[in-house]
Amino acid sequence: MKYIVENEKLEIQYIPGNGAWTYQLIIPNTKDIKGKWGDLKVSGKIDDYQIENKNLGPLKNSDKKMSLNSEIRNFIGKSGGEFVNVTLYLVNPNLEKKNENEMIFECFKDAEVLKIFEKLKIEEQNEIIENINSVATENQKVEKIVKFIAKLEQQK
Repeated sequence: MKYIVENEKLEIQYIPGNGAWTYQLIIPNTKDIKGKWGDLKVSGKIDDYQIENKNLGPLKNSDKKMSLNSEIRNFIGKSGGEFVNVTLYLVNPNLEKKNENEMIFECFKDAEVLKIFEKLKIEEQNEIIENINSVATENQKVEKIVKFIAKLEQQK
């Protein structure tokens, strides 16, 4: 297994009002790793928290990012501005393309809004999925996902 980061101290970024991406890590040396949202999965550790198949978010011409949901932050007892010890490796980098809808559901799960989404009427769910899948680029898709996560978070 080839690590993309091994025992590196990374700062938890805090970006208020950024939905599921309010708390995130920027993973160094990942700018040139190719793959779109949902294709890049990592496993490893953040401090003593075991990460399994977590999405890396692509950024245009920049290192990838990874959101840190409340489960992770509560377990490690850290928040924005604090440093964590990170070891991550790509999970099956040659994995075939996932079903795009499954990827969206995983994003909603990571952001802890999947249950809220599932309570919506089927028509509303389909409208959200179609809206996300209708965009031309991966960056636009990520932006749409983040916007819908923020909307769903408001219904908590």
